[in-house]
Amino acid sequence: MKAVLAEKPSVAREIAMVLGATEKKDGYLTGNGYAVTWAFGHLITLGMPEDYGISACKKQTLPILPDPFKLTIRKVRKDKQLITDPGVSKQLKIIEKLFTSCSSIIVATDSGREGELIFRYIYEYLNCTLPFERLWISSLTEKAIRHGFQNLKPGHLYDGLFHAAHYRNRADWLLDINTTQALTIAADDGLYSLGRVQTPTLALLCKRYREYKEFTSQQYWQIELMHQKDFVEFKSLGVLKFSDKKQAEDFVKSLERNRTIATVSAITSHPITEQAPLLFDLTGLQKEANKRFSFSAERTLDIAQSLYEKKFITYPLTGSQYISEDLWPDIPDLIRVLQEWEPYKTAASIIPWGNFNKSIVEDANVTHHHGLLTTEKIPSALTSEEKVIYDLIAFRLFEAVSPPCVKEITEISLQVLHYDFTAKGQKILQTGWRHINGNFSEGIEEIRQFPELKEGMDLKIKMFAVLEKKTLPPSLYTEESLLSAMENAGKDVEETEQRKILKNIGIGTPATRASIIETLIHRDYIKRENRSLISTDKGLKVYDLVKDKKIADVSLTAEWELEMQCIENNECNAFEFQKQIENYTTSVTKELLQIHIEQPHIPKIICPKCKTQHLVIHDHIVKCSDTRCNWLLFRNICGIQISLNDIESLVKTRKTSLIKGMKSKSGKIFNAHIILNDKAEISFEFEKSQ
Repeated sequence: MKAVLAEKPSVAREIAMVLGATEKKDGYLTGNGYAVTWAFGHLITLGMPEDYGISACKKQTLPILPDPFKLTIRKVRKDKQLITDPGVSKQLKIIEKLFTSCSSIIVATDSGREGELIFRYIYEYLNCTLPFERLWISSLTEKAIRHGFQNLKPGHLYDGLFHAAHYRNRADWLLDINTTQALTIAADDGLYSLGRVQTPTLALLCKRYREYKEFTSQQYWQIELMHQKDFVEFKSLGVLKFSDKKQAEDFVKSLERNRTIATVSAITSHPITEQAPLLFDLTGLQKEANKRFSFSAERTLDIAQSLYEKKFITYPLTGSQYISEDLWPDIPDLIRVLQEWEPYKTAASIIPWGNFNKSIVEDANVTHHHGLLTTEKIPSALTSEEKVIYDLIAFRLFEAVSPPCVKEITEISLQVLHYDFTAKGQKILQTGWRHINGNFSEGIEEIRQFPELKEGMDLKIKMFAVLEKKTLPPSLYTEESLLSAMENAGKDVEETEQRKILKNIGIGTPATRASIIETLIHRDYIKRENRSLISTDKGLKVYDLVKDKKIADVSLTAEWELEMQCIENNECNAFEFQKQIENYTTSVTKELLQIHIEQPHIPKIICPKCKTQHLVIHDHIVKCSDTRCNWLLFRNICGIQISLNDIESLVKTRKTSLIKGMKSKSGKIFNAHIILNDKAEISFEFEKSQ
């Protein structure tokens, strides 16, 4: 019998159904010579400092450089302690039993770095020596699974993939654990988390937020003219920007008084060809979903994963926008499936059957998985959010196989009293791929046809207007623009040679960027405000401490991503990479421990409950220093951060000052005092009506 290990139960069920393993057992399915079992993601992880007998956050124990690293069963938090996850422990015993009783293993975890790491850590932890083969598929349809089992690959072919994931995991452990503990010790004010990817990402956000906040907007005025010839109206805009409104108004009065004409000084027209977009990779899908529907990157990934597990789309954790040559013959069949569904009939009638655009085919740009595609399974019972994401993927396929869009851009230069004015428009010569969604214009006024104009021709001015404008600050990051910045981090490197090397290297991977954003939010370093991501005071504080250090350097992180690609391709020495990370970790840990942070004056307050111990006051909580007392107060109450003065007043006088602008769960704004009763429990005393 062969053991098949999937990454999660839902995927195991799909594989078991195709293999004919229909008999249900505790933790696996069996039949037809197979035993199909599953993990729950990462069952085995790298041990934490306490697994090496090291207490957390002690200066004398840093840096922590395990040799060797320990693997442990995943832990969960219970009653403020980490304990071995009982569900994981049980499933691991089932996997061990199957690995012991079977003749070989088929690895069916997700086809990527993390999937490979999940299996290899289990394999190593169980000291297993069975031969194993790799199932490598990009969708969970019956056809794809059968084809995958007919083309199983020797497990050793994916050693490079495992080593890249393994040493990335170690690098993250070394840097995250040590730098987090070092900064937490230096700050002495609660937990301050740092990380290989999260800290450069935080630096991007904070730098932009500071630029936005410190930007001083300048007002200016421009003149707009309305022209008409041969019953066709068009506008022109003055090149000169007036810093004084009165000057602009005086100029317009002069034009009106003298009935001045505009003279055409130049006319230029040129065609531009907009090639059809490529298929979505995960990051591209996340950016588009955020731009059009304000979905978070994590939400988009969750929806795409659900569609994949329902067999409606191919594997979502892809970094490629292309397909390989051998997949090209399947594209017409995928489109035929779509055209049977009402939403796509019009799009299917527009595309050039028999003459599809083949620009998405490029074997060299397909690594482990191709760009996102729909499957031959017709969607059914989709949620509204699933429908939105499925539509994006489906319509992008239609666009990708369509011809280019060709436009003619016309620019007209005019002179009025020696002042320059310009008019710009576009004319669609070939709709091409833009016909699929009907979006022909991006930032350029759509003018089908200018009147017939010639250089030197005089035009009457029909109307004058003074437009009030102002210089705009750099835009705050949205998830869409932050994902782009993370994806293209290597392009911002200043050194020319280094920029060439890192040209297509970002920070993080398509699979991890969403979780990095959520981690920064969870750490209270950034927050969502409408569609923007902005820094919190805590995030800015961390940024100020580390912005000049290597751990915040985007280029360094991008270099490491490049190193891991080399390891994956068996072109770099993984052990040397780990030594490089260890040396860097040692250096940056010492650097962080030497930081001196000015602490605000924290009043010494006796706990109102036990009345013996002092309170420990952090940014988010106030708690008794005696864990047996366990008195706790969250400083953010109904959306308002409680000040140190009010904390002191609350404990000593049992009442804060009047706190204004608190918000109830229903969204109602109210003002109140926070009061403390004899049992050290808090409540509100509302502002009395006048």
